[in-house]
Amino acid sequence: MAKMEVKTSLLDNMIGVGDMVLLEPLNEETFINNLKKRFDHNEIYTYIGSVVISVNPYRSLPIYSPEKVEDYRNRNFYELSPHIFALSDEAYRSLRDQDKDQCILITGESGAGKTEASKLVMSYVAAVCGKGAEVNQVKEQLLQSNPVLEAFGNAKTVRNDNSSRFGKYMDIEFDFKGDPLGGVISNYLLEKSRVVKQPRGERNFHVFYQLLSGASEELLHKLKLERDFSRYNYLSLDSAKVNGVDDAANFRTVRNAMQIVGFMDHEAESVLEVVAAVLKLGNIEFKPESRVNGLDESKIKDKNELKEICELTGIDQSVLERAFSFRTVEAKQEKVSTTLNVAQAYYARDALAKNLYSRLFSWLVNRINESIKAQTKVRKKVMGVLDIYGFEIFEDNSFEQFIINYCNEKLQQIFIELTLKEEQEEYIREDIEWTHIDYFNNAIICDLIENNTNGILAMLDEECLRPGTVTDETFLEKLNQVCATHQHFESRMSKCSRFLNDTSLPHSCFRIQHYAGKVLYQVEGFVDKNNDLLYRDLSQAMWKAGHALIKSLFPEGNPAKINLKRPPTAGSQFKASVATLMKNLQTKNPNYIRCIKPNDKKAAHIFNESLVCHQIRYLGLLENVRVRRAGYAFRQAYEPCLERYKMLCKQTWPHWKGPARSGVEVLFNELEIPVEEYSFGRSKIFIRNPRTLFKLEDLRKQRLEDLATLIQKIYRGWKCRTHFLLMKKSQIVIAAWYRRYAQQKRYQQIKSSALVIQSYIRGWKARKILRELKHQKRCKEAATIIAAYWHGTQVRREYRKFFRANAGKKIYEFTLQRIVQKYFLEMKNKMPSLSPIDKNWPSRPYLFLDSTHKELKRIFHLWRCKKYRDQFTDQQKLIYEEKLEASELFKDKKALYPSSVGQPFQGAYLEINKNPKYKKLKDSIEEKIIIAEVVNKINRANGKSTSRIFLLTNNNLLLADQKSGQIKSEVPLVDVTKVSMSSQNDGFFAVHLKEGSEAASKGDFLFSSDHLIEMATKLYRTTLSQTKQKLNIEISDEFLVQFRQDKVCVKFIQGSQKNGSVPTCKRKNNRLLEVAVP
Repeated sequence: MAKMEVKTSLLDNMIGVGDMVLLEPLNEETFINNLKKRFDHNEIYTYIGSVVISVNPYRSLPIYSPEKVEDYRNRNFYELSPHIFALSDEAYRSLRDQDKDQCILITGESGAGKTEASKLVMSYVAAVCGKGAEVNQVKEQLLQSNPVLEAFGNAKTVRNDNSSRFGKYMDIEFDFKGDPLGGVISNYLLEKSRVVKQPRGERNFHVFYQLLSGASEELLHKLKLERDFSRYNYLSLDSAKVNGVDDAANFRTVRNAMQIVGFMDHEAESVLEVVAAVLKLGNIEFKPESRVNGLDESKIKDKNELKEICELTGIDQSVLERAFSFRTVEAKQEKVSTTLNVAQAYYARDALAKNLYSRLFSWLVNRINESIKAQTKVRKKVMGVLDIYGFEIFEDNSFEQFIINYCNEKLQQIFIELTLKEEQEEYIREDIEWTHIDYFNNAIICDLIENNTNGILAMLDEECLRPGTVTDETFLEKLNQVCATHQHFESRMSKCSRFLNDTSLPHSCFRIQHYAGKVLYQVEGFVDKNNDLLYRDLSQAMWKAGHALIKSLFPEGNPAKINLKRPPTAGSQFKASVATLMKNLQTKNPNYIRCIKPNDKKAAHIFNESLVCHQIRYLGLLENVRVRRAGYAFRQAYEPCLERYKMLCKQTWPHWKGPARSGVEVLFNELEIPVEEYSFGRSKIFIRNPRTLFKLEDLRKQRLEDLATLIQKIYRGWKCRTHFLLMKKSQIVIAAWYRRYAQQKRYQQIKSSALVIQSYIRGWKARKILRELKHQKRCKEAATIIAAYWHGTQVRREYRKFFRANAGKKIYEFTLQRIVQKYFLEMKNKMPSLSPIDKNWPSRPYLFLDSTHKELKRIFHLWRCKKYRDQFTDQQKLIYEEKLEASELFKDKKALYPSSVGQPFQGAYLEINKNPKYKKLKDSIEEKIIIAEVVNKINRANGKSTSRIFLLTNNNLLLADQKSGQIKSEVPLVDVTKVSMSSQNDGFFAVHLKEGSEAASKGDFLFSSDHLIEMATKLYRTTLSQTKQKLNIEISDEFLVQFRQDKVCVKFIQGSQKNGSVPTCKRKNNRLLEVAVP
């Protein structure tokens, strides 16, 4: 549909016929052609009255968006084109507004899209109902229950990659506002035989493949599984991988859905352990073994698989092994134990696997019900959604197809009954005369199957319970005896002679003529599948499991609750379930969705007419249309009918002011429609024949074209008149604006001309005044010049005599003044930089300015030195003062001095404050430390050196041990009299102490240091600061040092030594200490 197109009725822009009730003529061919035409135009939904036919497109269509949900929300069923949302909305609004419980019955064969249809119904209801945290949680849990049930109950078949192998009925419970409260799920007849055997081209249930593909290596190891599908006998390998299906991603989706629904972690793990146990059961194989008494018994070939199963389930290995080899039969007070042969052992293994899986599935459904059930006990409104297998006709039809088709017979029966009931109720409600409708009543077929005395299911149960040898053949013989005369039962072995020579009917089969066609059933397996026996030994073994979930699945295995009564058969159980379902459905207002599969290839754009025809027949769709059309084919409320067709009558067009029914009566009388073609109800008009409706539509279409022509004519006339009036109005406006513009332009021209004239006049006047002023100015200047010349002449005459007497001197002074001015001006531009070390200075231009030039240079140097010194901080000043002091003391006297100029005086070389080694030394000195340096103290006896810490404070000179930090000597500065050193490039110096002082008891000190200049300078300045006396600094290559009572001469000589560039000291005799300096 185009983006701007608006549909207000089902009949608008209809492709084919949207409602099959209106199909004319009605036959199988036109029915199929109409479906095909709509399918080719992506219209996959078609109505039969209130029934929706859904054709699976096998591709995604853009018809389920949130916008589409809003389009169908709160709209009349026939207001828009057919859609599953229209039925969902109709059911939901009836439940919410009219307080009617609803049920939606979705039927069709495998691959027709039943599961997707149920999801769409649930998603629509979830979208349109209320909001809120609790409501959203309930909706999410209801929606997320689908992935869990699909994983455990769906499988890939030849007809469908996601085929539901069980029937599902979900009751969604709502409160009085229409908000979901919870739900209850019922499951019917899980196809558990698929667990142990799958037809060619089909797979086992999805969960097995999802577990092996998506589980982590750690989880697989815990479950004792391997990722390779070929390791497991229960998995078919020819269809293990499905195109477009990601089993690993689906496994993650299932785990997430279980968590949302409310499964605890240990519960999810237990479920996976049971699934793994089922997989591994298929790998148990048996071998025959003869006993002494000649009977055959079976033994397990490889017990490793059995061991792993027992570890997973917590069952004693010996107990499970015995259960596979023996069978115990109890009768009253007696117990008889018999051995199982290989065939019986395999039967027991498969029966256990099927029972274990089917009971797990039932437990899952119950567990989901616990999570999604309504928490309140208030009265609830209920909407049921039934997604159940459709009628099945295969090449080989067995017990499963028999009971599935029985269920569909019951659904067809209730469908016909409820449809007729709905038609009759509407006729009575509208006060329309009810006429009897002839239709095929399939109650006779249902009775053939479910009759408690002579029904097929009853005879099957009777045969299973009969003592003696019971086989499928004996069951068939009984059917041939009892049902031979039934018109819908056929068997070649029956007493009815008309089937004796029917070669299409094998001897081991029987045929039932269902409402959807004849189905041939192979009797093989009926008895075993109906019995569905699980040996009591296996039930008891499962009950003894340490696995809590498995133990809960087999309550009959409890020895304390042994029941010798035979369990109900599969057929009787299913019959009871169907009866309960029918009873439930009859209490609700039904809504039907019939799903059709267009082809067997699961491909888009392919419509197989023969396949569709087959489904139309067994779904009874033509029968449905005939029932619907048996009375009146079309009915519509008076208001929308009048609104749609009122243009066909002059009296009702464009507005009818009376009641809608009166308007419709006037309209139909005006159109001369035969009275027998319609009837008036209380609120609706009933039209008997679709031809009448199509005639109305044709008349409406023609009238709409006429009205469109009329509207176009009126519109064009209106448009031309409007255009003319607009042009006329525009011409007047343009003329007015032009006249205004012309007058404004003329005024501007006059104004500009006047301004030009005025400017010329003003310019002429200004130039005239300017000429007069210039003339006056020139006259004044001329008079002034004349007067100046005159005054100059007079002055020169008066003072000429004075100028002649002092002319030389005046000229000299003037010339000298001009030379000095020129000199200073040139010096201003030639000044050197402000750096004190800049030696540049301009050359003097004149010899007589030599002294001035030198003085000026000196003053400038002093000034820039002062400017440079003003930039120093106090710290920098102190450093430079020390450097200056060192220069005065050692420059040109000590050869070591030049190398010390570029080295900054740091003083604290040892960082005593930061080094924890000298913490004790630091704590013992309270004064400020000026120098902290390691020096070599020269031994008085042999001239060898010892490392000492040299510390200088404000009042003392201290020597400390370098390793321990212990103070060895402390000398007050007042006791230091002189410092002696050589003039050479060495670091030796002697500290002379005052004779008689306490510090001088051992004599003077002789040191060697790498920072001699700094230490001597700081010692000199500190002593001067404390004692106000200059310390004598003696620089000589020979000087005397007092060592105790002896005076020793220290002599410095030039020479090479072994230590390279390091000076060495050596004691020559008692009176001489020689220092070799390189």
